[in-house]
Amino acid sequence: MIDDVLRERRAAVERTLDANLPATDTPPAVIHEAMRYAVLGGGKRIRPILAIAAAEAAGASVEPLLVPIAALELIHTYSLVHDDLPALDDDDLRRGRKTTHVVFGEAMGILAGDALLTEAFSWLSRPIPGVAAERQLQALRVVAEAIDSKGMIGGQVADLEATDSAGAQPSLNHLRFIHRNKTGKLLGASVLLGGILAGASGEKLAALETYGSSLGLAFQIVDDLLDQEESSATLGKTAGKDAAQGKLTYPSVVGVEAARTELAALLEAAVRSANAIGGSVNYLAPIARFICERRS
Repeated sequence: MIDDVLRERRAAVERTLDANLPATDTPPAVIHEAMRYAVLGGGKRIRPILAIAAAEAAGASVEPLLVPIAALELIHTYSLVHDDLPALDDDDLRRGRKTTHVVFGEAMGILAGDALLTEAFSWLSRPIPGVAAERQLQALRVVAEAIDSKGMIGGQVADLEATDSAGAQPSLNHLRFIHRNKTGKLLGASVLLGGILAGASGEKLAALETYGSSLGLAFQIVDDLLDQEESSATLGKTAGKDAAQGKLTYPSVVGVEAARTELAALLEAAVRSANAIGGSVNYLAPIARFICERRS
């Protein structure tokens, strides 16, 4: 059943992305070709789907919220495009295709990422019928703070510093800081975005925040395990890259068994929070299980 729900929500996100991204013939054409190539080249759309799920659990009709919710995918894709650049992870495979900078050149890869981030905030700031401007501003601020220099960007910086620190003693606390910021904060903000735009109560927002925080760290632990255990063909990106680059990961710091133990505890916390949120349409717990049990 959750597969059908995810498929339907993913299709709605895909339609919104395709309809709202600039057309490829919009001058200058090359930047819009690169943006659409990066965004529309597949992906699970987990972040906007989490926002949709949170909004539905809070009792909202999702259709008017789809544009700001889809903006989350623009932010996520921008981060991937920049991560793949030669100065960072230097990768040539993403979502089973050549990375954006490989197809369009490094300069256009940088600019496409810049454009996607800017476009995302344009979508987030569009007036939404039935949503008070104050509530929309709160949602926008939550997303912005999740990806600033104390959030996602800060996590990326800490990840780079840890990778460059040859011979340094790996720290689990430092690893958690990297994962919670680089990956977890945008996932958590996605859940809160849906709840805030839906007008969720303070009690429900608190439960959504706990759910998002638990799931955000769990998501990256799964990624760490998959990078070690699965093939590039299965993942749609270069497998084994973390180990090759000497990155801090859960398997490298605590081992596979301890990583799976923490993953199970985080999943339990996420499910408990999802159940506390209630609502007549609530599939947050099945999504958490899907994320923690995925193989790609």
